[in-house]
Amino acid sequence: MFSTAGRTVKSGLVASAVVSSWTWAATLLQSSAVAYNYGVSGPFWYASGATVQIILFATIAIELKRRAPNAHTFLEVIRARYGAATHIVFMVFGLFTNILVTSMLLTGGSAVVTSLTGVPTAAACFLLPVGVVLYTMFGGIKATFLTDYAHTVVILVILLMFAFTAYATNENLGSPSKVFDLLVEAAKKHPVEGNAGGSYLTMRSKEGAIFFVINIVGNFGTVFCDNGYYNKAIAASPVDALPGYIMGGLSWFAIPWLAATTMGLAALALESNPVFPGYPARMAAADVSAGLVLPTAAVAMLGSGGAVATLLLVFMAVTSAMSAELIAVSSIFTYDFYQTYINPRATGKQLINMSHVMVVGFAVAMAAWSTGLYYIGISMGYLYLLMGVIISAAVLPATLTLMWSKQNWWAATLTPPLGFACALIAWLVTAKKEGGELSVATTGANNPMLAGNVVALLSPLVFVPVLTYAFGPQNYDWVSMKAIRKGDDHDLALAAHVDLELVPGERRNSIADEEEEQAKLYKASRIARYMTVFMTLALLVLWPMPMYGSGYIFSKKFFTGWVVVGIMWMFFSAFCVGLYPLWEGRKTSSRTFKAIFLDISGRGRPRAVLHEGEGTDTPTETVEKTKE
Repeated sequence: MFSTAGRTVKSGLVASAVVSSWTWAATLLQSSAVAYNYGVSGPFWYASGATVQIILFATIAIELKRRAPNAHTFLEVIRARYGAATHIVFMVFGLFTNILVTSMLLTGGSAVVTSLTGVPTAAACFLLPVGVVLYTMFGGIKATFLTDYAHTVVILVILLMFAFTAYATNENLGSPSKVFDLLVEAAKKHPVEGNAGGSYLTMRSKEGAIFFVINIVGNFGTVFCDNGYYNKAIAASPVDALPGYIMGGLSWFAIPWLAATTMGLAALALESNPVFPGYPARMAAADVSAGLVLPTAAVAMLGSGGAVATLLLVFMAVTSAMSAELIAVSSIFTYDFYQTYINPRATGKQLINMSHVMVVGFAVAMAAWSTGLYYIGISMGYLYLLMGVIISAAVLPATLTLMWSKQNWWAATLTPPLGFACALIAWLVTAKKEGGELSVATTGANNPMLAGNVVALLSPLVFVPVLTYAFGPQNYDWVSMKAIRKGDDHDLALAAHVDLELVPGERRNSIADEEEEQAKLYKASRIARYMTVFMTLALLVLWPMPMYGSGYIFSKKFFTGWVVVGIMWMFFSAFCVGLYPLWEGRKTSSRTFKAIFLDISGRGRPRAVLHEGEGTDTPTETVEKTKE
């Protein structure tokens, strides 16, 4: 239950959890930095380059529920198919992913906290995780789903407030046409190299397009290797996984797109205005990379109110995404390390204790690590570009574990480390060739990162087939995945006097039920594949490519339309992940509130508790008593 929420979560809550754990500090900060650097193309490249993975992941989520209905973590599935060595390889890549994502959250979040409040960065790295650790430790993934929902709503409200301030009410901006005029002026003063006409108002941007490729590759790694996403897929009830992920992906798109189109462009438009912090100088490249475009624009538009809103925004983004990472790491250590290699007979109580210890341990270790990164000068922007180089080599073999019966042990085990080695070589050699030395500046440049990212994602296309056919394909029958068993909760249930058959997700299903569920999942998997292809083409090719190829520079009307679509899309997101989950859970909520009211007012009926010597009831009598 701590790791899977009884596998009963509905689609609205899955969508809001996906949006929340995909809304990192980087989503708001890095996307605004890209808008500041490359103009209107930046937010779009950021959003489309990271939405596709969530929608593609819907396909994997369905396959996971079909092939391994009782898994707690994705790594259990790897072990069921390939055994211990492969399991350890993927465990290392999974932990790399969690470490990278948490580092980005803490480096980005602490930089903003420092710039707005003056708190020392090291202190911010340790203080940001405190609250998250408490609720994650006691509530498990269920607490993560509920706080995810609350955080997402707050983030959407603040971003809509920013958008209306910039495009409707602010005295210095106040309308899309005013922002448009100021952006045209900004391009005259400092045209963007590699953009059509040097303009900020075009999708044709050379550096923007390089960022787009890095963004796509890196985000494949962070979705497909991050146990947190599989945890949410496992926690979703079977029918709700697909709509949850599709709704989540589409709702998320609006967040970086509108946040950056508002804040990144507002920073550019207000730079020549005395209200801008640091006027008349432009923002330093190091500050842009550290993610300070959004807070600077917020302060320029709204003064101290903007600073408070930004702090709240960043706090929400850091904490909700971090709780997902904490659960992911604690489930890896609990089920994949402790239960598998150290104590195979662990009781439910021991597993829960292990989960708690890991949540605290990982949070402390990451706070210390992020402090170190700050002192050696590595910012969130650098980590964002680096993530694909380190982890994307594991994406293809992980996906094929669920999708292709022929991938053999050699391909699954050797491809990730080989791809990682090739990616490191490509990244560092390019950096040395182009920059003449290896430093934070040369290794963090766009071209070396592009080389490393692309090699990481695509080298497995060579290694997997070569290793599979060199050593003979596997022809796997999927039986060992279905045999993964659930954690044993009988000791906990006895201590709490609860009949396990009455707990959501714990009831044993009849064969007819299971067959019906498999049929539904098979249908969903077919829909998922078609949806995936269509959405990927739409977001990566049909919408942006004609605008990139034609080098079209936005007219005032077009820019106004672009902003309006962003705001409308954000309202659609607010409906999907704000209102819809409330409607979907209305019966449960009303039942819970009724029960709480009866309990408080003393009208609730006392529970019958079995004392010693009363265990002679027939099962039906016990069930009746438990119901009472």
